[in-house]
Amino acid sequence: MLHAMIMAGGGGTRFWPRSRDRRPKQFLSFAGDRTLLQETVDRIAAQVPPERTWVLTGDAYRADTAAQLPELPASHVIGEPARRDTAACVGLGAAVIAKEDPDATIIVMPADHVIEPVAEFHRAVHAAEQLANEHPDCLLTFGIPPTYPSTGYGYIELAGGAGTRQGVQASKVAAFVEKPDDETAERYVAGGRHLWNAGIFVWKPGAVLGELKKNKPALAATVARIADAWGTPQFDQVFRTEYETAERVSIDYAVMQEAGKAGKVLVLHAPYQWDDVGSWLALERRNPQDAACNTVQGLHVGVDTAGCVVVSDGDHLVGTLGVSDLIIIQNGDATLVATKDREGEVKKLVDAIKAKGLGRFL
Repeated sequence: MLHAMIMAGGGGTRFWPRSRDRRPKQFLSFAGDRTLLQETVDRIAAQVPPERTWVLTGDAYRADTAAQLPELPASHVIGEPARRDTAACVGLGAAVIAKEDPDATIIVMPADHVIEPVAEFHRAVHAAEQLANEHPDCLLTFGIPPTYPSTGYGYIELAGGAGTRQGVQASKVAAFVEKPDDETAERYVAGGRHLWNAGIFVWKPGAVLGELKKNKPALAATVARIADAWGTPQFDQVFRTEYETAERVSIDYAVMQEAGKAGKVLVLHAPYQWDDVGSWLALERRNPQDAACNTVQGLHVGVDTAGCVVVSDGDHLVGTLGVSDLIIIQNGDATLVATKDREGEVKKLVDAIKAKGLGRFL
């Protein structure tokens, strides 16, 4: 049966100051009343019921996650005692789910994506589940046909067609490529042999755990020891002790790159629109602009102001005069002002604030 595993452990520093240590990005709403985390669960709910939905988050966010998702069993909200990137998270989720359902198929989703229309997402998931059952030793991922030469995304190089399921095209994967420079990104888009790497996966637990054991045996052993303690009185202690020693590495480096080289990865060409909501410029893509191409959420008065993203608390007025292409974000006791071409470097500012001993604003 299909299980959903949602990764919700990131800090979302690029959304400072709205995203803080106590309120990471997945708990924020960027359009409407539902948070990114809730929208992720909503998106898969028609195919996966709450009793087969799992969320892995930071231990500090476990209570908030459970409050946002009261329909989930309490035991299905797993709080990681330390941040160890996505390989440990994915491996643990697969191992725990396998204990409850050895023949499970798992869809792994980050908690901070926007996908539309949902019906097309459902069609793609159905196709991926079908392929996973036909090829239980394969790892499946979703690739997004690029719409512009982005240097902020990783890419998937295609090796040839693998047929269609539910009208969704599948391809073999030649390689996973890191974020390219401008010239390379333009070449990828023009060549038509690369897709954006969406970081959404579908697989059998044995397939991903087998690859993890092959490439990162120590990490796989750590995950196995934690999973063996699942449901026992010793679980919390074993989880904390073992997880803190786990290698910090992404699932892309730990598993997907080598599996791709070995011909064990299939990619489905996503038929839906996708946004990873990776920075404040995502608001431009998700919301309408005024006549001067400003994207505004909050109270704003601008004179000779164009192409800006302005966000503020409801009763806080932001006034701008003679500026363009700025990101201006006010939230509570902090305000960010940055040029749009530097929006991907907000983490540098967060690090500088921390170095100044001003962690109370983070």
